Amino acid sequence: MNIKFLHFAVSIIVASTIISCKKKYEGSYQGYKNLNGYIEVYKKDGKYRFKIYSDKIIETSFIPKGETFDSTSHAVILKPRLTKTAIVDSDSILTINTNGIDIHITKEPFHISYTYKGKELISEKDGYVKTDSLEILNFNLDKDEVIYGAGSRVVGMNRRGKRLQLYNKAHYGYETQSELMNFTMPLVLSSKIYAVHFDNAPIGFLDIDSEKDNTLGYETIGGRKTYQVIAGDDWKNLMYEYTELTGKQPLPPRWAFGNFASRFGYHSERETRETVEKFAKDSIPLDAVILDIYWFGKDIKGHMGNLEFLKDSFPNPKQMINDFAINGVKTVLITEPFVLTSSKKWDEAVSKGVLGTDIEGKPFTYDFYFGNTGIIDIYNPKGKEWFWNIYKEHVKDFGVAGWWGDLGEPEVHPSDLQHAVGSADEVHNIYGHDWARMIQEGYHKDFADQRPFILMRAGYSGSQRFGMIPWSGDVNRTWGGLQPQTEIALQMGMQGMGYMHSDLGGFAGGETFDAELYTRWLQYGVFQPIFRPHAQEHIAPEPVFHDKKTKALAKKSIELRYSLLPYNYTIAFNNNQTGMPLMRPLFFEHSNDKELLELSFTYLWGDDFLVSPVIQPGIASMDVPFPKGINWYDFFTGEKFEGGGYKTVNVEKDHIPVFVKGGAFIPMIAPVLTTDKYSTKDLVLHFYYDSMVKKSFGTLYDDDGKTPMAFENGKYEILKFDSKTSSGELSIYLSAKKGINYTSSDRNISLVIHNINEKPKSVKIDDRSISFDWSEEDKTVVLSFNWNSAETKNMNILL
Repeated sequence: MNIKFLHFAVSIIVASTIISCKKKYEGSYQGYKNLNGYIEVYKKDGKYRFKIYSDKIIETSFIPKGETFDSTSHAVILKPRLTKTAIVDSDSILTINTNGIDIHITKEPFHISYTYKGKELISEKDGYVKTDSLEILNFNLDKDEVIYGAGSRVVGMNRRGKRLQLYNKAHYGYETQSELMNFTMPLVLSSKIYAVHFDNAPIGFLDIDSEKDNTLGYETIGGRKTYQVIAGDDWKNLMYEYTELTGKQPLPPRWAFGNFASRFGYHSERETRETVEKFAKDSIPLDAVILDIYWFGKDIKGHMGNLEFLKDSFPNPKQMINDFAINGVKTVLITEPFVLTSSKKWDEAVSKGVLGTDIEGKPFTYDFYFGNTGIIDIYNPKGKEWFWNIYKEHVKDFGVAGWWGDLGEPEVHPSDLQHAVGSADEVHNIYGHDWARMIQEGYHKDFADQRPFILMRAGYSGSQRFGMIPWSGDVNRTWGGLQPQTEIALQMGMQGMGYMHSDLGGFAGGETFDAELYTRWLQYGVFQPIFRPHAQEHIAPEPVFHDKKTKALAKKSIELRYSLLPYNYTIAFNNNQTGMPLMRPLFFEHSNDKELLELSFTYLWGDDFLVSPVIQPGIASMDVPFPKGINWYDFFTGEKFEGGGYKTVNVEKDHIPVFVKGGAFIPMIAPVLTTDKYSTKDLVLHFYYDSMVKKSFGTLYDDDGKTPMAFENGKYEILKFDSKTSSGELSIYLSAKKGINYTSSDRNISLVIHNINEKPKSVKIDDRSISFDWSEEDKTVVLSFNWNSAETKNMNILL
């Protein structure tokens, strides 16, 4: 038995008496108490409160003398799990033990450190420090550990050496360097596989060893001095634990994985209809059209806050939206939290008291790019209800399928402005977070049978649980704009935001059309969470407006995106269940490989794809890092690449380098023109045979694509694929697990087995010999058969 648990019973007695006996300590440490649900440790200048969520998550709060503990968290939703805890009190050290994280408190000099299963994670350095303007918590870092997190930035994968501001702010036209962007999250993750989340909303800074003294500092203007330490056995486990703490991402509607038509912006119903019709004419798949600010105003400036269709430009929006829906195209509307003094709703917003105020309680107005404005106070119940009713009306009366929340940093948010719960600076970084919360809660109340689609460019720790779909802001339409997109997406995925994506093709600037850049960005988009070309209108972001060659290449990428829907929807389901991001750094698979720790230009798409976007013009080849211990196969040619180190690969015009892991199952379908036509009835299942892989497995998750919590309600099916390789024989097994409210049906399966160099001697399904097709050129075997997933299917291939 572990000795720390021998002290468990004794520790409870010690905990309840240590203060009452008023033992005097000479130094800072003044004793402790084990209270109901937490442990308090007393110092001369305040007290620490330790709350154990599990053996992998510990929350620490410091409450200075004269302050009371604020229990409000905007990020945490986890309820503490039953965790066996022991307190060991010696003359010099107080230790709080669990089966995982242990807290070690040295009494003199006072010092706190955290270990996980005997391995040191992190320790406080100076603890709590207060200056004239900031309150600070600082920590010791190992000299070699790589630090990730701090939200969305373009500063390299390793965040060390930077003092990063925590103040959500748009960066228009950014490229390869941006220290301050739309998402600034008070969270760091370490290459030692732990995370520290500073659970406090007000603005501040994360100082990640900017003085090169191995120090991490959290600096804030005020609020909670609370942080959680989260440990993991590996990266997958750390992602699970962090998203247990802050919430898992709901599965979006399936149409969200299709192609979007979007620009800044469509000026009229006629223009919108003509654009959608062009996609149909060119047989290019399309699932959604997004309307920017012109749906409520003629011009860019002066109309924000109208929040109703402009009849001159959109005379019959309800019919337009319905016509689109009949053809499988959903309509998404932009909204902003600003109501201009020149807008139609200004007087109503003032009379109903829904706006942020000055200290005298009057609407706070100020100028920004779009005009003179106020901002909706979503923290005021009246403001929240007023704003939600606008959404409710457009969903109910017009059939709007999704929402784009723009400028939600908020873009301009004066410090003197007051919200119902505090100043602008106190809620600035959580405004977008709570805006998404408002929409999701509104759907749960008024449209409980719909999965919301919530596209936003600003949020906070835990925003993923509201179904937020983030994007990387107003990136420049240049190769420099494309280059950091993988870094942004990988970093945000590690921080719970698994759907971070970019405006495909780039948004800002660009006076001439660069067909190669546009093509490469869309090819990358196939393997990012959301496929949404978007840009300023002087260069069309939609492929239907480009030359024949560019359009054909774009169409090929979009059709591949639709063919991969079964795989993509499955990794989205896995994100919903486990918190694993869709895009993953290579070190997730090889955490001990130091060469991978700062690499972002190549990444994993789900478990099975290795993707290396083309981010330079005019190149004929590029060097790709292949994770060791496995063979990789070119997705387009089947060429084999041995894992370990860099390999030079050819670059083709019609796709970017993409590789499949040996032993992987990749479920696909023939492309459809809209996800309304999606079905797994005719399934193409690719298996990448590799003699080195003795066993492997894969899955396909299926539901109706629209019911909220379909899995939890038993309205799902999970197809399971298993392989077993022995000397001269390959066995593949198909089985299924279905929910209690799902009815299995027959499927037509085409099983494509790759990397078969010689024609098999025989193929059997359920012990019956069948005919098959073998291609000597492609090195593939194709089996076609019918499968009712209520039964298992066994295949044996004698090689």
